[in-house]
Amino acid sequence: MSSDFESYEQDFAVLTADITGRIGRVPKLLGDEKKQMVANIEKQLEEARELLEQMELEVREIPPQSRGMYSSRMRSYKQEMGKLEADFKRSRIAYSDEVRNELLGDDGNSSENQLIKLREERAHLLDNTERLERSSRRLEAGYQIAVETEQIGQEMLENLSHDREKIQRARERLRETDANLGKSSRILTGMLRRPSLEPCDV
Repeated sequence: MSSDFESYEQDFAVLTADITGRIGRVPKLLGDEKKQMVANIEKQLEEARELLEQMELEVREIPPQSRGMYSSRMRSYKQEMGKLEADFKRSRIAYSDEVRNELLGDDGNSSENQLIKLREERAHLLDNTERLERSSRRLEAGYQIAVETEQIGQEMLENLSHDREKIQRARERLRETDANLGKSSRILTGMLRRPSLEPCDV
């Protein structure tokens, strides 16, 4: 079960990394090339949502005692998905503004060119900031997984320690039983070897 979840995780990581790169390129493209890029991103986002749904189904099938770690990872992936959708929305707003300028015509006015450059720089800064935030969330999720794994390991060690104590107590009882049986056997052997007393003649 967990192997299926991890396979979906890998697909999700590859897909979201590709989406992130494409979103960062949207403000730098023009015309049909930009429209095609937007359409491709929309398709990839839908694929990412479907992967999240599959991962959620897998988590529901995991035994409750092991489900906490996977649920934590799911929360992290959903947050990442929300950030990707927000990034894409911002890139589409910039995209819509530039399409409008193309339709209205650009007479080469320097102020308009400066505005476009500012938008591109802002989109680039936002992209870098979001990447840093995603990296921070991944590190935090990794730390949380490590903590949960350590807790599970401690619980397993405690259970093993309790089992060992039970085995030791059982061995002690067995030794005591063997000793008692040996003692009883010696007593019976001595009784059997003792000469019987014959009645005296009067």
